[in-house]
Amino acid sequence: MNCRHCNTPLIHVFCDLQTCPPSNAMVNQDRLLEPETYFPLKTFVCNNCWLVQVDELEKAEAIFNAEYTYFSSFSTSWLEHARRYTEQMIDRFGYDDSSMIVEIASNDGYLLQYFKEKNIPVLGVEPTANTAAVAKEKGIDSIVDFFGSHLAEQQLKAKADLILGNNVLAHVPDINDFVKGVKLALKPNGVNTFEFPHLCKLVSENQFDTIYHEHFSYLSLTAVKTIFEAQGLTIFDVQELPTHGGSLRIFAKHSDCVLHKVTSNVQYILDKERDLGVTNLSYYQGFQTNVDQIKYQVWSFLIDAKREGKKVIGYGAAAKGNTLLNYAGIKGNDLISFVVDASPYKQGKFLPGSRIPVVGKEQIDQFKPDYILIFPWNLKTEIATQLNYCKSWGAQFVVFVPKLSVF
Repeated sequence: MNCRHCNTPLIHVFCDLQTCPPSNAMVNQDRLLEPETYFPLKTFVCNNCWLVQVDELEKAEAIFNAEYTYFSSFSTSWLEHARRYTEQMIDRFGYDDSSMIVEIASNDGYLLQYFKEKNIPVLGVEPTANTAAVAKEKGIDSIVDFFGSHLAEQQLKAKADLILGNNVLAHVPDINDFVKGVKLALKPNGVNTFEFPHLCKLVSENQFDTIYHEHFSYLSLTAVKTIFEAQGLTIFDVQELPTHGGSLRIFAKHSDCVLHKVTSNVQYILDKERDLGVTNLSYYQGFQTNVDQIKYQVWSFLIDAKREGKKVIGYGAAAKGNTLLNYAGIKGNDLISFVVDASPYKQGKFLPGSRIPVVGKEQIDQFKPDYILIFPWNLKTEIATQLNYCKSWGAQFVVFVPKLSVF
């Protein structure tokens, strides 16, 4: 296996989560007696460009298919994040009805709908046909395909004033061709923004459950700057965001564009990463030990709860939770009775690997659990607030990342 950016042989393991099925590959009721396909989930760090990555053992086309179950609009906090982003971009760059906004991985139109409300032309690019269909119902024109240089050259009728992508840069196996496509699709004075979970937060907060087959890369600004510059794009600003446990939002332009002066934020983050040790192999060593400690905490907590006769459920059939459960080796619903999810696209199905059933929120009141495990820990405040009424019968909430916390 060679680095997907610079082709350097990968020999330094960052984290090994053994084998598991793709974390969003929910199991239908009629397939419970069929086997699942497990793939190795081992991450490496490139000692040349410092890109952390997994191999493309499960092809992107198989992961992002017509049965994809993640719909962005089911998170109210994420919708609010999208609305605020829209307002910020309009205020900063002056987009109006003569502009063109293109979102890569536009999902169900969760973000572009806010630009459309302001009569700004939009176009989504989304490979999962079922989520794109929902966007089209909202009146958002969408190309159902994977973004890259070929799509930028052959399918885009007009270049974009703004190209954006939230939590997609980590999802592309050929990151060089992807960024090349961004350059091809961008107007001479255009701007592109990408948001992605920050590698430094993954390390410092033990966020190993954000590692799954959909995420081909785990990104620092150091690595992303190198990748973008290789394709003729310059990062001129960067913001630190609280989303997904700590993310970066980068702003980039054509390297020969005289607009959008490079801010001090860029060097500030690069210096911070250097001081943490991002460009030193020792920074990546020892992470596996921290991951294993969380696995042991999961087992201890669930076994103790079982012995005490406590009723345990999960909330959020999220990829994070599936990574956690599969690495911990949880199988069946003897320790976790079921997982609740707000999305009807997941209800009635079973989690990949663990085969824990996914049900609707109404089951909480009927079951009255003692413990509610919040798997998307980045949404723990939103979820705990929604389920605060469960404390009336003594229920407590539990998260395992960055460490076991019962509240």
